[in-house]
Amino acid sequence: MSKVTPTEIQLHQKSRILEIAFDDGARFDLSCEYLRVYSPSAEVAGHGPGQEVLQIGKEDVNITAIEPVGNYAVKLVFDDNHDSGLYSWEYLYKLGQEHEQRWQQYLERLAEAGHARKAH
Repeated sequence: MSKVTPTEIQLHQKSRILEIAFDDGARFDLSCEYLRVYSPSAEVAGHGPGQEVLQIGKEDVNITAIEPVGNYAVKLVFDDNHDSGLYSWEYLYKLGQEHEQRWQQYLERLAEAGHARKAH
């Protein structure tokens, strides 16, 4: 993938959506829950394939701060005190591109774990 750079990052706290636009014209609306359960931190992603830790009960999580990290990433600070994931531009773009299938995988993993998401 070629280098992509966001041209706009806007947090809508009321709807808990992070809106991000990239210099190639792509634009994604990513929920705080989605960003939290796919955090690139070792605590969530593990230290290798198959070591991911399913995040449960994150339906109401929100982002309280977006901190720039150099010219390549942001650190998202969530209101459940999770703040150890660095979201590179490439990773945010990938989360946007793969949103539908990743969201479906998350819902399936929740169901397999016997967890029902709270309806909103």
